Amino acid sequence: MNWPQRILIVWVAAILATGASAADLNVFAAASLSEALAQVGADYGRATGDHVRFNFGGSGALVSADELRVDQLEKAGLIIPGTRRAILANQLVVIVPAAENSPVVSPADLEGAGIRRIAIGQPDLVPAGAYAREYLERLGLWEGVRRRLVPLDNVRAVMEAVGSGDVEAGFVYRTDALFSGRVRVAISVPLADGPRITYPVAVIRSTREPGAAKSFAAFLSGAEAQAVFAKFGFLQPN
Repeated sequence: MNWPQRILIVWVAAILATGASAADLNVFAAASLSEALAQVGADYGRATGDHVRFNFGGSGALVSADELRVDQLEKAGLIIPGTRRAILANQLVVIVPAAENSPVVSPADLEGAGIRRIAIGQPDLVPAGAYAREYLERLGLWEGVRRRLVPLDNVRAVMEAVGSGDVEAGFVYRTDALFSGRVRVAISVPLADGPRITYPVAVIRSTREPGAAKSFAAFLSGAEAQAVFAKFGFLQPN
């Protein structure tokens, strides 16, 4: 596996430090984190003088770092021991167009006659899609709805498809749905029943700037950043 040099994995994020007196951090992050991380990055830059730039995209197109992929990195010996920890959590929800009277009020309704298309992140590439598949399989609904599924590159694409009315329902994270006027939450998957969605942070062993990488990782789990994440609807990992 060929990883770029100077990487810090933060969920679905790669942070590269240049080695200058003020670190230059280029962050590749999941689209679902864009608003929260943009504010956190600005706060960090003001506090430290380091420069933080973000490239937001789908997990399938970036270095992916949900718990499963961080497991793979850890088993391959690519993570500095002791730097991995879960710092945030999220919740899976089913959304429908806000402007329509949707028949979806329970998971079983996804198999109903009024639901022809269900948007989902590509399960093999997008963590939100993998979580949705896990949930549907657990309920015994996967085979019944799989022909209706429209796999997309990321949760923001799912949000757009549902908000525009191109599909009747979609699976996204709670944080994605909270601030949209075009969609509404039809089903909130109970935390006790649904997949455990946590966001890990870890520092890659090959980093040439471990100090800068660890500093940013520590900031993400600190009180100031956590307050920002809470404002955007993220949950504590416990």
